[in-house]
Amino acid sequence: MNNKHEFSLNKSEDEWKNELTEEEFYILRKKGTERPFTGKYDIHFEDGAYHCAGCGTKLFDSGSKYDSGCGWPAFYKTAEDGVVVEKLDKSHGMIRTEVLCGNCGGHLGHVFPDGPSDKTGMRYCINSVSLDFRNE
Repeated sequence: MNNKHEFSLNKSEDEWKNELTEEEFYILRKKGTERPFTGKYDIHFEDGAYHCAGCGTKLFDSGSKYDSGCGWPAFYKTAEDGVVVEKLDKSHGMIRTEVLCGNCGGHLGHVFPDGPSDKTGMRYCINSVSLDFRNE
């Protein structure tokens, strides 16, 4: 877990507000969460890749997506090592591991060690609003 990562893309809060929708800003920059089972990518299984909605960095391939039943898009691994940063999150009276875009620092969701045991054993639980799907 890396709590001191330097992000390549640094923008002011005003720049982010001008570039993102209100919902994207709330989730990516203010660490919000969409309601479960409401995101456009929760039950979405097309071939392609999921990119950061803030900066376009490729984060997850569709082959690592699975239906975890948690209400958010779930992946068992990232597209490449280093594309996300994991950070200790003690908010809301819980201890979790937050997942951030490794390029812009946008909040994506959390990762849990309860994913498919025949794969990595990890479940990257990601907000749909944080993602942009592309057929690749």
